Amino acid sequence: MTSEMVQPVPRKCVLFDVDGTLIDAVDNQRRAWATWAGRYGLDAAEVYRVALRTRPLETFARVVPDQDPRECLAALHKLEDEDVRSGVYAAFDGAPELLGALPSGAWALVTSNYEHRVRGRFARTGLPVPHVIVDAAAVEEGKPSPVPYLLAAEQLGARPEDCLVIEDAPSGVEAGLRAGMTVWGVNTAAAVTGVHRHFASLREAVPDILAFARPEGATEAGRSPCEPSPCAKVAR
Repeated sequence: MTSEMVQPVPRKCVLFDVDGTLIDAVDNQRRAWATWAGRYGLDAAEVYRVALRTRPLETFARVVPDQDPRECLAALHKLEDEDVRSGVYAAFDGAPELLGALPSGAWALVTSNYEHRVRGRFARTGLPVPHVIVDAAAVEEGKPSPVPYLLAAEQLGARPEDCLVIEDAPSGVEAGLRAGMTVWGVNTAAAVTGVHRHFASLREAVPDILAFARPEGATEAGRSPCEPSPCAKVAR
C-alpha cells in the first residue's frame, strides 16, 4: 500500500473595504464633511474632494492648517457618530448574500473608518461581522499604504498573493496593489486604474468572489482554510 503526499490547499481570503464597497455611505460622508466644513467657513465641495483622498488629519492639515487638528477631529467624530445612530444608509445589493456565504474566517474588513462605527452600521443593515477588522486605529499608515491590507492578511494567516481585495476607491486599490494582492473594483461606472477586474456593481461580482474564496479542495464545513488561529489578534 502506498500513500501520496497531500498538498495543502492554498489559503484564499477576501479583504473588503467598507464604505462605498459593502455599505452605501457616500451621502452620509458628504453630509458630515459639509457640516464640518460649514463650521470652519470652508467650501464643502473642496473639503470633500480633499477628504476623499486623505485621512482626516491630513485633510485638516491641508484645509485648516491654522486650527488644532485634535479639535477638528473631535468635531468630525461627533458628526460621524451621530450619523451611525440616526443616518439613513443601506448595504449594497448582494452584500448580505455574499458575506453570509463566505467561509467563516475567510474574510476581513479593512477600513479607514473606526471599528465601532462599522459595527454600528453592520448591526443596522443586518450584515455579519468577521473575525478580523483592521480599522483606522489599528495602523499608523492608512490607505494608500499597503500596511492595512498586509495586517489583515497576517491576522488571517494568509499570504498576500492569496488574498483578494474588493475596493471602490483609488487609494484602496493602490493599497491592495502595493500589498501584492489581487484587486477587483466594484460600484464604479469605470474601472479604477490598476484593478485586475472591474464590476459595475457588487452584485455582479458576487459569484466570482465566492468562487475565489472556495478553491477546489477547500472544506465545505467547519474550519475553513483561512480561519485564523486561536491566537490571531483582531484589530481594535
